[in-house]
Amino acid sequence: MNLKELFSLRTVRKKILITSKLAGAVLILSYLFSTHVSDDPDVSLLVWFAFMVPLILAVDFLMKWFISEPLSRLNAAAKKLAELDFSEPCTISSNDEFGELSDSLGQMSDNLQQALSRLETANIRLEDTNSQLEHANNRLAADVTEKQRLLTERKELTDSLSHEMKTPVGVIRAYAEGIQDEADEEKRQKYAGIIIEETERMTGLITTLLDLSALETGATTLHMDVFDFVEFTETAAGRLLSDIPDARFQLEYELPEERIYVKTDRKRMEQVLDNLILNARKNVCPGGRLKLSLTRQGDTLRFSVYNQGAPIPEEIQPKIWTKFYRSQDIGYRGSGLGLSIVAQVLSMQDLDYGVKNTPDGVVFYFSIPVT
Repeated sequence: MNLKELFSLRTVRKKILITSKLAGAVLILSYLFSTHVSDDPDVSLLVWFAFMVPLILAVDFLMKWFISEPLSRLNAAAKKLAELDFSEPCTISSNDEFGELSDSLGQMSDNLQQALSRLETANIRLEDTNSQLEHANNRLAADVTEKQRLLTERKELTDSLSHEMKTPVGVIRAYAEGIQDEADEEKRQKYAGIIIEETERMTGLITTLLDLSALETGATTLHMDVFDFVEFTETAAGRLLSDIPDARFQLEYELPEERIYVKTDRKRMEQVLDNLILNARKNVCPGGRLKLSLTRQGDTLRFSVYNQGAPIPEEIQPKIWTKFYRSQDIGYRGSGLGLSIVAQVLSMQDLDYGVKNTPDGVVFYFSIPVT
């Protein structure tokens, strides 16, 4: 072992040994020096003590520099590393075990950061994959629900059509057999007239159903036109209500005197008014009130038709706009397609519409912009 390696400070053990040997040498030399300076024991002790105080302070400083401070820094760095806190890396530049341990902690910190980064990336990918799976699952569930809804609607449509067709077909068959068996020409003509009426009823039902289907699928478009809606309402009301005896119900109007123009599809809006007025006419109680109203509210014209009678339960109000929905609670009669056409035509124009109960009846309404 050469002299350079002997006095090398590359290990903590060597640093402690050299420090202790130097301290021992200084201690011995100071003692010899103190006894040589004076023969008086008190003076010698004082001189020796004067050497001892700096020696103790120097040894304490060296122990702190070599051992205590590096250990404290390594301990703090290890605690932060255990908490995955990489904000303050440990940097000890000594050439001993503490320096090597500091380098190892630094390397461990870098490796942990890289591992955490990879884990975070994998977690993001996993969350993204999970989100995609959840989206696909929701879409699949929605598709299944939609298919189930379509199957249910198809069954309800088939059942309703069968019910609606069964009566006129039965009537037609009965009167056709009557024509075969009846010799009286007058009765034969009467039976033939009934057959024609029932055939027209079936034709009207099929035409209405096809029309509603075209509206729902977007196969038909609206032809917008500007016209006086007040006169338009008066005409529709006169056509549908003029043949009702006064004793059936009390008819009231609340219409503006001035002309009010709107832009909409005249033919489709005629369907809307016809269905709403006929619905009120069918459901007004005997001797009750039926009231048609047009009210201008700024740039909007509000149409409403009120009939005195039984209210519509709130839980079934959203259902009355669907095809073939009929409820004994509101005494509705007919094919169950009228309000569906109303809802479809108004929805195509983004118009507000609805139904609400009053203390003694029901009001159907919609609003349309004034031109």
